[in-house]
Amino acid sequence: MELTQIRLLVSDFPAVYRFYRDVLGLKPQFEAESGPYAKLSPDTGHAAIALQDRAQMADVLGRLGAEPKGYRALVVLRVEDLDAVHTELTSRGAEFIRDPGPMGDRMRVAYLEDPEGNLIELQEWLALREQVVATPV
Repeated sequence: MELTQIRLLVSDFPAVYRFYRDVLGLKPQFEAESGPYAKLSPDTGHAAIALQDRAQMADVLGRLGAEPKGYRALVVLRVEDLDAVHTELTSRGAEFIRDPGPMGDRMRVAYLEDPEGNLIELQEWLALREQVVATPV
């Protein structure tokens, strides 16, 4: 078994597509701004985020129920320099709900939402602290 993607079901496909492509800078596998499906990837790594039009998927399944409320997904993206990415994304129109700050002693994080309300965490991994190991005398 191989995980190929995480797919987000969205109602306003064009707005969410433009957010992941234009604001976050993910690369589409093919241009599909009007949907009903798109797969977008960062410059590095193998993971991808896919978008699926919620109404189209409801037709396929014959059901999906009411539009969910609150956070439905948490997309996590690792970055090398959180402050630089925060500045760049802010200049592209991103509005952060939590600016860069510590998350324990191993990483720094910042949070924003996509147009559908999915939560996005940007992580900067900090170098692990060197542990001094005492040698027995």
